[in-house]
Amino acid sequence: MNKLDESLLSDLPPFRRLARPQIREILDLAKPLRFDPGAAVFTEGMPVERFFLLLDGHIRVIRTTPGGDQIIALHIAAGQLFGIGAALGRTTYPATAMTADDCLALAWPNRLWTVFTERYDGFATESYKVVGERVGEMNNRIVELATQQVEQRVACAVLRLITQTGRKVDSGIEIGLPITRQNISDMTGTTLHTVSRLLSAWERDGIVSSERRKITVTSPHRLVLLSGADA
Repeated sequence: MNKLDESLLSDLPPFRRLARPQIREILDLAKPLRFDPGAAVFTEGMPVERFFLLLDGHIRVIRTTPGGDQIIALHIAAGQLFGIGAALGRTTYPATAMTADDCLALAWPNRLWTVFTERYDGFATESYKVVGERVGEMNNRIVELATQQVEQRVACAVLRLITQTGRKVDSGIEIGLPITRQNISDMTGTTLHTVSRLLSAWERDGIVSSERRKITVTSPHRLVLLSGADA
């Protein structure tokens, strides 16, 4: 990875508390990987062989229910670690990592996780902070599924996406990764029909606009009200 300047990673967890020579040491042990959209970086149940840092693109973290249904549990944006089963004490990946678009990642052998966390204090601190944030997000998702009506859940899911990946455009805030109504259905534990009905109604009301694999929130405040966050 000699072509990748360590300064480009200095603001990213888990590198932001490390000196540039330390970042260089870690980068020199990384393998760059490119993935096409819709590719599985790893699948649920596979042995944990590598962990990754996403440099570009978006990853969908997908869990399979006992009944065989797939649920999108999380989205991973560029600049984040993923596949960190070692941080969770796992020997197998607990979910599938599926690319939402073209992705570029760095990969390290899983055996280096312990080396990095023991050798670089900043690496350990920032990495486990990421783990804590994801556990918190998953807990929030469980509460939403247990307590909220469908419209609230869908509104929360769309708001979460614009918070994590949104980019400002002339008409509002566009979700920054390819997204379909089926994806939102898989995120919220509801049916495609219900999501389509809600988004169509929101479009008529001027809250969102959508086209193929793209959703823009044109009235964020009204969507917040629908989510119940201002209640």
